[in-house]
Amino acid sequence: MINRTPPVALKRLRPICLAIGFLALGACTVPINQATDKTTGFLKELPEGVALIAAPYQNLQEVILKPEDGCYWYRHVGPVETTMLPLRSVRGRPICTDAAAKTASVG
Repeated sequence: MINRTPPVALKRLRPICLAIGFLALGACTVPINQATDKTTGFLKELPEGVALIAAPYQNLQEVILKPEDGCYWYRHVGPVETTMLPLRSVRGRPICTDAAAKTASVG
């Protein structure tokens, strides 16, 4: 007899698998020399994979990719100050490139 996974379990796992897939896709498809606006320094276009996994409360119009850490940062304009904050996924994890993950595991 073949053991089949119940449909309820598949429905619960599907969003997790999609999120992991988009995160991996976003990290792998990011070129190091992305086009930046020379006047502002922000990326002209955010990679689609990154935009899909980013939490909705963040400013996706003003994003940079810091070469020091390989992570995306966005400009947050608060009531007191304007600062750069790490771009985070819906789960609260920083969104970084694949190269950043490799250097973190080596060092």
